[in-house]
Amino acid sequence: MPATTLSLVKPTGSPTLGNLLGALRPMADAQDAAAEPADCFYGVADLHALTVPHDPTELRTRTREVATLLLAAGLDRSTLFVQSRVPAHRQLAYLLECVATTGELSRMIQFKEKGRPGSRASLYTYPVLMAADILLHRPERIPVGDDQRQHVELARDLAVRFNTTYGPVLVVPEMTTPPAAARVMDLLDPTAKMGKSGSDARSGTAGVIHLLDGPDVVRRKVARAVTDSDTGPDAVRSDRATKPGVTNLLEVLSACGGSADGISTYGALKAAVTDAVVATLAPVQARYAELAEDPAHVEAVYAAGEARCRAVTAPVLAAVESSMGL
Repeated sequence: MPATTLSLVKPTGSPTLGNLLGALRPMADAQDAAAEPADCFYGVADLHALTVPHDPTELRTRTREVATLLLAAGLDRSTLFVQSRVPAHRQLAYLLECVATTGELSRMIQFKEKGRPGSRASLYTYPVLMAADILLHRPERIPVGDDQRQHVELARDLAVRFNTTYGPVLVVPEMTTPPAAARVMDLLDPTAKMGKSGSDARSGTAGVIHLLDGPDVVRRKVARAVTDSDTGPDAVRSDRATKPGVTNLLEVLSACGGSADGISTYGALKAAVTDAVVATLAPVQARYAELAEDPAHVEAVYAAGEARCRAVTAPVLAAVESSMGL
């Protein structure tokens, strides 16, 4: 059986340069390296967005945007799908909730950090839905960073417990360390990752470069990026501990194919970063504009991917239901 690659992107906020360099590019690389690109399953995790209060119209808009951006980023030979259109994801999630324990879920970092007395129950059970996402596609290996390690460990634990209790149905995936991807930090707070909604409620997304930001917007955001007061001849150097802002700009420049050779001032560095970022975003934005003019094509691509997902996941769900006595 060909190796399966699986990754889902939440449609919460507009995707950023950090998402492109740290996630979408590696996803495209996996597609290009796969013997069967269609065995790369990439989804828009709209069900995950329901764990917090949201506006339905905004969710639909963001789902369409992310779906189109996945295609625009070059994932045109993978199996693309919107999570909610493959019912097995939420169906298996409930069955796995019948295997998980409250103790396990109470220890999950996300709920401990974000949970409040008025939080939705789905935030508490969210890690089980993630486990269902993984186990439905039977991947043998899951590349996982430190921020998702606990979730994948839960998926493994649930698979082992299910197999021990009901029979050997689920594949227990191995965790692997992915190749180091570009780590883009917020331009105004270089100690925090560049998130879709920004790192500071006061400044919002002023330190975030979105994939659909035009050249003028990129230029303004990079111009305001935090540096430091160093004016020495070696001011433009990488030092995450003492020069986080400058280091972030240098890493963005490198990840976008630029070079800091010969650059000795922060003004020149920001100009080089701006040019490199604009050049990186240009083909994605051009393809996005083409796809936005042809929504029927985007829908057709996703409809085909979702049909394949339903066919692939149906036997797994059926085996789980039968083993549990349904």
